[in-house]
Formats: sequence, structure tokens, C-alpha cells
Amino acid sequence: MPYQKFDRSRLAVQKLEERKNKIYIEKSHIPVNQTHEHFPEQASNLIKKTADRIRLARDKKRSVILAFGAHTIKNGMSPTLIALMEEGWVTHLATNGAGIIHDWEFAFQGKSSEDVRENVENGRFGIWEETGFFINLALITGAYEGLGYGESVGKMISSGGLEIPELSFLHKETVRLLDSDPGKAAAAADLSGTIQQFNLKSGFMTIPHAFKRYSVQARAYELKIPFTGHPMIGHDIIYNHPMNHGAAIGRTALNDFLCFTDSVSNLEYGVYMSVGSAVMSPMIFEKALSMSQNIMIQEQNHIDNHFILVVDMAKSDWDWQQNGEPPMDNPAYYLRYCKTFNRMGGEMNYLTSDNRDFLLALYQELT
Repeated sequence: MPYQKFDRSRLAVQKLEERKNKIYIEKSHIPVNQTHEHFPEQASNLIKKTADRIRLARDKKRSVILAFGAHTIKNGMSPTLIALMEEGWVTHLATNGAGIIHDWEFAFQGKSSEDVRENVENGRFGIWEETGFFINLALITGAYEGLGYGESVGKMISSGGLEIPELSFLHKETVRLLDSDPGKAAAAADLSGTIQQFNLKSGFMTIPHAFKRYSVQARAYELKIPFTGHPMIGHDIIYNHPMNHGAAIGRTALNDFLCFTDSVSNLEYGVYMSVGSAVMSPMIFEKALSMSQNIMIQEQNHIDNHFILVVDMAKSDWDWQQNGEPPMDNPAYYLRYCKTFNRMGGEMNYLTSDNRDFLLALYQELT
């Protein structure tokens, strides 16, 4: 590369305990039986319809996918997300890189969410040792183990640490796998380089997670339910840390995208809910559905009877189901995520709601 690159090794990385946090999970988590805001009749009927479609999908053993932005985690909704998994209402959860990080920080220290404005000003935003070190190391080891992005972090939380292989073993694995599995050979070499660079000892590295009970990705790992992470390079604070490794990000995130696509391929008579994700969810869904349709068409079939519910705070009076895509002079046209999902076939509906109220209402309607 002929251009200069920023040297992250020069950063003054701070201990996470020095950071002021705005959200404390033990105070902020929301119980599944908490009363939610009253919905008007039309919205209430849509939630009931969604619950009915979830029941139908469960009866038919079809996918029920819940994709969400990081605020669903920050808003203390982990008890509801965990209950939806434990009780068999959802088959797949997906979030962005920030959702992975907030879930991990809550599990590790019980608090998350720094002051972005203040910490960018003083050159501290995102430059925290434990978050960058442990999440990146989980992804590097997970890439070697063939895991996904969310799975790697969920396993670390659930297991209370990470297994660091012997260097001599990794060197032998790199050579042994060069011809048969060059991807895994490269992942072994990456892990070997990380161990040497950061002088890590082999064996089990204990990483206590005192608040593990609030971790959605840890519980998903234990239940063997996919919890996939869909990051974008440079979007998350783990990229600030010198341990950050692009190849590990790519390997684990690609595993998760293909896992996500496999769930989408089972969406006939299934349900897809996109909650508070204006970019990640619609972007991965349209590619995953196109790939799935490609295979279905080869098999003389098609995914047509899927149900999509998009939930966000933006106001919209447009009836996407009845009226289709709005004209360009209507403000609803610029709700990009609605426009994307409206083009994805099946039945698409939009609900204006806070994610807390929606998820509580949905869970309570289901149960």
C-alpha cells in the first residue's frame, strides 16, 4: 500500500474502569412483564397479527428472525430477547457490531455507553483496553476455530474466558493445513502472530463476566440459536485497539452472513422483524434473500409467503402494504429501510414504536 497508515500502537489506551458510563444494566434492564405504552388500535392489531404469524412459523418450523440495532441492547431489553429465545419464539437474532459490544460490556462490567462528544474531544473515545483486547482476541481465536462473529463473543462470555493454543501446535497446524485448508492455515498463522505480539500464555485465559445473565449472545450460544454479528469496518470502537485484526473480522463476519442467509432461505411462511436498524438489517437482508431466491428458483420454487415487520421511531402515515412504494414527493419515500423491505416481496408492514414498547407488547401477546 503506497499510502501512509495510522499507527495504532502509539495510542494511549485507557483502562475500561476509568471510563464514565451512562447505562447500568442492573438498574436499566426491563423485566418482561413491565407495562408498555398503550398502542392505538391499528398498531395493536399489527402486533397481534405479527404474533399470529410467529405462531404459524413455529408450527411450520420456519425461520423467525429478529434483527435489531444496538439501542435494543442499550435500552435494557436483554431479558425479553432471552425469553423470546428460551421459549422458542425466535430462531435467529442478528445485530450490528455495536450491539455485540454493548452486550459484552454489560456482561463484563454491568455498564456501557460512554459520552461520545466528551471523549472524542479529549481523545479517549473508544480507546479502552478491555473492550478492544478481549473482543478482538475472541474474534481472532474464533476465526481459527471456524466460529461466527457473535458466536465467538458469546462463547467467551458463556465459558468465562478463552482457550489460547500452544505456539508450537499452531505452527504445525499452519504447515499441515496449507494445502488442504489454506483459510484455516491463515487463521492459525494470524492467531500465532497475535500470541507472539502480545506475549500471551497458552492455556485457558480466565475472563470473568459477573453479569453474564444479561448477555443475549451468551444465552444464544448456550441454546444453540444463531446470534449473528454484522459489522462494518471502522464502525466500532474495537477498531481503535492495536489487537484489531481485519482478517479475523472478515472470517467471522462472513460465517455469520452465510448463517444469516441460511435462515433467510427458510423464510417461506416465516417472519422477519427489523427493529431499529436503518442500515445493517435491510442491507444484509436484500442480499441474503436474493441468494436464497436464486437457489429456490433452481429448484423450481420461490419464497413468497414471508411476513416482514419493520419497527422504528420515525413517523410514517403511509400504508406500505396497501399502497406499495410511495411517490418521490412523499416524505415516506425517504424512509430508505421501508423502501428496501417493501421491495422484498411477501407482506411488509411498518410500525412506529420505541423498541422497548414493541418487544414487550409482542412478547406479552405471544405468551
